[in-house]
Amino acid sequence: MKKIQKLILPALIVLAIVLMFKFYFMKGGELGSFSDFDPNNNAVKDIRVQLLIVRGIERSGGEVSFFTSDRNGRVVKAYGDATLPAGFEDSDVIILRGHLTQSGFHVHEILLD
Repeated sequence: MKKIQKLILPALIVLAIVLMFKFYFMKGGELGSFSDFDPNNNAVKDIRVQLLIVRGIERSGGEVSFFTSDRNGRVVKAYGDATLPAGFEDSDVIILRGHLTQSGFHVHEILLD
């Protein structure tokens, strides 16, 4: 019985580390959803979306706009004065940092997945 009691605490510590790694440090494999965002809230959050390159990328002045799709298939126009990272046009999935507005998703930063 004493051996089991000595193993319980280390087992719980290992379990906590594994769970923390799985849920906090591992990249999410699935796309995000625009329905998780409130269009009346300007809080900047990350969302993982599919880039719809066939609909084109528009550049005017310092602003860029393009179309994205979430896990529900909802297509939203992303726009902002963020710079496009190298390899952007070859990416299928990207991470957008910004907030949802009435006219689309205002991008502050674009990250490649």
